[in-house]
Amino acid sequence: MGRVAGKVALVTGGASGMGKADAQLLAAEGAKVVVADLNEVEGKAVAAAIGDSAVFMRLDVSDEENWKTVIAETVAAFGGLHILVNNAGIISLGSIVDTTLESWRLVNSVNSDGVFLGCKHAIPAMAASGGGSIINMSSVAAIHGQSFVAAYTASKGAVRALTKSIAMFCKEQKNGIRCNSVHPDGVKTPMVVKVATGKETASQEDIDEIGKFGNMCEPEDIANLVLYLASDESRFVNGAEMLIDNASTITPPVGI
Repeated sequence: MGRVAGKVALVTGGASGMGKADAQLLAAEGAKVVVADLNEVEGKAVAAAIGDSAVFMRLDVSDEENWKTVIAETVAAFGGLHILVNNAGIISLGSIVDTTLESWRLVNSVNSDGVFLGCKHAIPAMAASGGGSIINMSSVAAIHGQSFVAAYTASKGAVRALTKSIAMFCKEQKNGIRCNSVHPDGVKTPMVVKVATGKETASQEDIDEIGKFGNMCEPEDIANLVLYLASDESRFVNGAEMLIDNASTITPPVGI
């Protein structure tokens, strides 16, 4: 217990799925946590369930002014910022020929622009707090590509590359901030199951059915890695791309 005691964390997409698990575990290990999300009902419920060590803040990660406000309010509420988990993300099914420009821009505005804006405006606050850890949620799609989610794959590839740029920048600046990316494969969340089933809306029954095959992990499995990267235990881990995929990226395609 207490692996991130005394630290302040901001978790985007914290109302459900991986973000919810991240927020709960970071708080359980001693951090003050801002649960940031567009979903006010579920986000407030997550913060309330955690207790006094958490607050909810509404955040549209594609809105630069919203980012500035949330970071300022985080520092005002808890006295600093040490951990940023850029978890918020959306997905749209479609190959390169099926994806519309509107869909492309929407997915990238959240998944890519959102991470850029979060890092850009969090770094000064984190540096002023004595340093910390940025954890950017990417995907195995950024490693081996996925033909049926072109916009999503591109957005997560951008996160992968941007993470390395940020890591180098922070090292050069000697500001005490580390930046790493996490690359999950299947996680039992509604968004991921939507991809697995091809449905725009995934039910709990869909999640349970897909989970029977044992090729999808739980959100808590991702949270355990996020906790490690957020803690001082990973003080020399910087610019890494952390796969959590049960060897999916090294498994040859069927028929090879």
